[in-house]
Amino acid sequence: MSKPSSLGRPVAVPSNRAQRAARFGGMVLNLASSVAVQHAQGMWRGERRELRDYLLTPNNIIRVTNELARMRGAAMKLGQLISMDAGDLLPPELAQIMARLRADADFMPPAQLKRVLTQAWGPNWLGRFKSFNVRPIAAASIGQVHRATLKDGQDVAIKVQYPGVARSIDSDVANVSTLIKLSGLIPEGFEIAPYVEEARKQLHEETDYLLEAEHMRAFKRLLASSGRYDLPDVHDDLTIGSVLTMSYIESQPLEDLSALDQALRDQISTDLIALAMRELFEFRMIQSDPNFANFRFNATTGQLVLLDFGATRQIDAAIAQTYRDLIRAGLSNQTEHMQVAGRQLGLWTDTTHPAHVRQLTHMMQMLFDSICAHENFDFADQTLMRRMNQEGISLAESGFVPPPVPMDVLFVQRKLAGVFLIASNLKARLPLQRVLRNGLDAR
Repeated sequence: MSKPSSLGRPVAVPSNRAQRAARFGGMVLNLASSVAVQHAQGMWRGERRELRDYLLTPNNIIRVTNELARMRGAAMKLGQLISMDAGDLLPPELAQIMARLRADADFMPPAQLKRVLTQAWGPNWLGRFKSFNVRPIAAASIGQVHRATLKDGQDVAIKVQYPGVARSIDSDVANVSTLIKLSGLIPEGFEIAPYVEEARKQLHEETDYLLEAEHMRAFKRLLASSGRYDLPDVHDDLTIGSVLTMSYIESQPLEDLSALDQALRDQISTDLIALAMRELFEFRMIQSDPNFANFRFNATTGQLVLLDFGATRQIDAAIAQTYRDLIRAGLSNQTEHMQVAGRQLGLWTDTTHPAHVRQLTHMMQMLFDSICAHENFDFADQTLMRRMNQEGISLAESGFVPPPVPMDVLFVQRKLAGVFLIASNLKARLPLQRVLRNGLDAR
């Protein structure tokens, strides 16, 4: 959950497909009119610029991002997913639009919230609570979270889905996909369709809060003996497909811990990485949305609090084993074995140019060499990240277009990259090689 201070504004969510399609159409029409006028004015002044240059003005970028954020639902979530999965391959202008959609969303005004909860729980729902805070403590693309107290004094967190989100997924995804394609910003040869289709399927799962409740219970059982993690309990009597009620856990956002004790930040990062390894190799079930807002810290118990299991995914056993082989080969400096694993994961194919295979292998070696170079890996040192980014840019400029990879690989990559990013933001220093080797033994 995000801090309340980072919330947007109370803005009603367009709740039916006709309204949402009209907003998309209006946005596209306004953009087209704006671009046409600017292009005509430029021609009059003798400017020779591409149409896309007129599309990508600061005002137009702000207009698109604000409208998609206002709509929430699949419109916003698709931008989040694409920016996470393919962000490094997108032009800076499109990446800027998508990055804005990772920020906290606006939230429903109280009147709309009341209508949604009345439809979910009946007209007398407020009588079940001692108190209910109508201002959310978090808001995102699919729903918003409220804190409340039941009649018996139990504190709960209630995730309320935005109205019409589930029904509009397919049309929203199609509309956003069309908008992205029409922008002309997709690199030539990059196939965005598999990402869009996977986003569509994932969104249908994420809007099923009963399924998320099952995932939460499963993780709570799997981690019960660990003692390092704390998860909410589901309140079944107040949970339906569009409303998820769970116990409230007093905790701090991880963003607030960046200036705290180094040992504490190192332990949190170790717990995150160890959890990712267990999810991949032991459970073969990962929470594939590892952003800051989905993890918090309970200072009283010293436990990492895990939230939001809507993006939970089962991982194929063969994919998990190949990742095990890849990490083991990397830590042992076995280049040929790394290449075999990379090929099996689909990071390149038989038709990939040998120079690109060598460069991809070199990037993997850079990562593992940095991990193994010192006893403690310093996540605060951005040298590796800068070098990897430079290599990625060089790879793209040389004409490499990533082949479509198995979707399980996409989700695992997102998980591992997200955990690495959190540890970097926490400026952790820890024996990463040892943590990874221990994780490889998980069964």
